[in-house]
Amino acid sequence: MSLKGPIISIEDDPDDQFMIEHTIRKLGVANPIRFFGNGQEALDYLESTTEQPFLMLCDINMPIMNGIELRQRINQSEYLSRKAIPFVYLTTTASEESVNAAYAAMVQGFYEKAPSASAFQEQLKLIIDYWQSCLHPNRFIHFV
Repeated sequence: MSLKGPIISIEDDPDDQFMIEHTIRKLGVANPIRFFGNGQEALDYLESTTEQPFLMLCDINMPIMNGIELRQRINQSEYLSRKAIPFVYLTTTASEESVNAAYAAMVQGFYEKAPSASAFQEQLKLIIDYWQSCLHPNRFIHFV
């Protein structure tokens, strides 16, 4: 995994996009952040970019292509699944059904957005710290 690669956020709510970016910057994380308003926009980017993203943070409920559909499409793509980009759901509401569907699609984490700014900051810190220190298969793969 590219520790300096972009953090990909798939989030359709502009207020949540602002909160994610503000919180990541407050944590001192220097990675670029790329925002996409739905899964189809993110998939188009992932299929065409030469960047190796550091992490994907994805909402569940979005227009055009939701987070579960996006994860399934990534899994179906040999190119994208080989990239092994850490994929974590960060969503406003979670149900038993959505959590089960996420893990059935081999997601690496599922978080319900914390209700306060300080708790949300701790949540993002935990996620980013974990993936910064984790050994990951794509550390050994070079993409062009």
